[in-house]
Amino acid sequence: MRADLFTTHLGSFPVMVILRGHDPATTVRLCADAASLGVELVEVPWHGEESRPSLTAAIDWARDRPAVRIGAGTVTTPDVLRAVHALGVGFTVAPGFDPAVVGAAAAAGVPHLPGVATGTEVSAALAAGCVWQKAFPASVLTPAWFTALRAPFPGVRFVATGGVDAGNAKAFLDAGASAVSLGSAFTTADPAVIRALAD
Repeated sequence: MRADLFTTHLGSFPVMVILRGHDPATTVRLCADAASLGVELVEVPWHGEESRPSLTAAIDWARDRPAVRIGAGTVTTPDVLRAVHALGVGFTVAPGFDPAVVGAAAAAGVPHLPGVATGTEVSAALAAGCVWQKAFPASVLTPAWFTALRAPFPGVRFVATGGVDAGNAKAFLDAGASAVSLGSAFTTADPAVIRALAD
């Protein structure tokens, strides 16, 4: 599984933004806000055809902005993966690990970020070629989970997702997460705090 996209974009700025449930205009505005802070990966969750306008608006906005990649989240089946790939997404994200989805992503050449919450899932995702993995829900797992899992899986790069905000993001990074995802918390976060996460 291609990991270079996540390594390149999250390595330079360890924050991904999730824009869920916004209309196209708001989605584009928030994409621009995120990019102005240094964010390079933006996820727009897929909830069926109702998500298409906002996702395609974000993809169109990013076409002449090579530093920013737009991905689709909540990619839970191979059919969904193929549908969002056809729209031109740069990567996909899932709430869990499904070998069929990982296989479809590999076949399409789409970098995929599977969700994990246990050592067994981490091991299975790694065996499937996923070096970058979404640890979800991070607020339930707590920072201690990242410290514990980094020891047996030193080669895995975890993205802490779910319940992460500007106030606790640094704790997850300090505990061993390679990056964090900010969802609804992004719209109310202090921009200076988000920029500081790259330090």
